[in-house]
Amino acid sequence: MAISMFNISVPIFIRHLNGLAHCMKKAQAVYAEKKYDEGTLMIQRLYPDMFTFARQVQQATDHARNCAGALAGVESPAYEMNEKTLAELIGRVEKTLAFLKALTPAQVDGTDTKKLTIKVMGKDTDFVGIDLLQNRALPNFYFHVTTAYDILRVNGIEIGKRDFMGATAQ
Repeated sequence: MAISMFNISVPIFIRHLNGLAHCMKKAQAVYAEKKYDEGTLMIQRLYPDMFTFARQVQQATDHARNCAGALAGVESPAYEMNEKTLAELIGRVEKTLAFLKALTPAQVDGTDTKKLTIKVMGKDTDFVGIDLLQNRALPNFYFHVTTAYDILRVNGIEIGKRDFMGATAQ
């Protein structure tokens, strides 16, 4: 039985980005209610050598968008990494979701053996579709979504596994 590259990529990205947006909206409400400065959250890190909260969200959207675009054979839109507020980060996630939702199974299915060249840390790197998805995009995507979630939790946002999984964002 052939694997549907669409089904193991795009809907997964969509579900977890919806969950991430949902978690950020909860954080936005808490920060507004308690009159906290969102700027402090945007620069939070789990450890000094790790990316900030804002960068975790940016990386998650980039991995989803760039992988799906490469598999579909379309250029993914480039976004500047300049978000300073939760609203701006939520907007970035929503733009990424709109891009992903415009992709079709016909564009992505059958790309498991497709040869792709993508930029990795500024260098052209060759992948086969399934390897790009399973060994690069999904692990990186999950890492950055999880780390963003963890930063929200450590900063007192009451979110749980169902929020992370996107179950409450449907």
